Amino acid sequence: MNLHEYQAKRLFAEHGVPIPRGDVATSPAEAREIARELGGRVVVKAQVLTGGRGKAGGVKLASNPDEAEALATQILGMNIKGLTVRKVLIDEQAPGIKQEIYLSVLIDRERGLPMVMTSAAGGVDIEEVAEKTPEKIFREHIEPMLGVRRYQTNGLASQLGLPRELWGDFYKIVSGLYRCFVANDASLTEINPLVITGEGKLLALDGKMSVDDNALFRQARLAEMRDVDEETPAEREARLNGLNFIQLDGNIGCMVNGAGLAMATMDIIKLFGGEPANFLDIGGGAKSEQVATALRLILSDPKVKAVLFNIFGGITRGDEVARGIVEALEQVQTDVPMVVRLVGTNAEEGMAILADANMETAVTLSDAAKKAVAAAKGK
Repeated sequence: MNLHEYQAKRLFAEHGVPIPRGDVATSPAEAREIARELGGRVVVKAQVLTGGRGKAGGVKLASNPDEAEALATQILGMNIKGLTVRKVLIDEQAPGIKQEIYLSVLIDRERGLPMVMTSAAGGVDIEEVAEKTPEKIFREHIEPMLGVRRYQTNGLASQLGLPRELWGDFYKIVSGLYRCFVANDASLTEINPLVITGEGKLLALDGKMSVDDNALFRQARLAEMRDVDEETPAEREARLNGLNFIQLDGNIGCMVNGAGLAMATMDIIKLFGGEPANFLDIGGGAKSEQVATALRLILSDPKVKAVLFNIFGGITRGDEVARGIVEALEQVQTDVPMVVRLVGTNAEEGMAILADANMETAVTLSDAAKKAVAAAKGK
């Protein structure tokens, strides 16, 4: 689950990370009043769960309350990457900016440890920095039993070229960001940018935070922060039905049981020249009803030109999956071509059900992916 900037920064502040004064507005009049309370010079920032807000015109500087009201009028209701802006964050402008830094805490899955990642190339997409100038990214792994150690942040501060007098504050900020990460079962806590102001202070101007959905049962406060307006109808229905579903930009719908298998399926689709339209994991024990729901969600995307099923039967039974596919096709009339690869528990029974329904099948994943890519291209 992703949090809005204002939510993330408030959580950061609870752990000692310095953030600008500010508040959230849902109307131009509220924006004007908040700007007045902050002294007039503010930044008006669209609150939507996507990147690229500044490039889309969703972040503007105002020099007085009237201008803040006018800018809020422009930004509220704006569409940014398919999401409607319903809130704006009104933050006090930083007193000059000498340097911008990227700082985050995330999980290094290869090492199985939390990791602090930072770069002096702050304020831009970290993916772009990693691709073009990876030498500008610095990392430190955190031993959970020890937490952040001062020698680690001193080393990072030295690599970043931070003034020596800020090393102590940098340690406090990294430690606070890590404590926030742990306390809230986060998979990411990110500041971009962390700036050195004209007054020589460190300040977190932006914040991003992702929370592990599997931990929400013990994070009731965070669960209440979920903004359902930011979900697509399909993603909302998937969540309510216990399905892991994320819409992507491609045209080959994917239904898979298991996150690792889903990633491998998307990779092999791309290997053979296709683009996945979604990530959809039906889980380890999906029944026919869930499979039918999942297929309806995939077919609700008009971009989908073919569907690939890649099911490895363990707890999930092949015949249950096959029945779900047939049931869904009885409920949703479609001419979208489909390819099914089904192996494991009750695979033979499932394949028999699919054969009776005249479904296209494949034995290997490579064969299934090739057929799906060709079908999406109309070949």
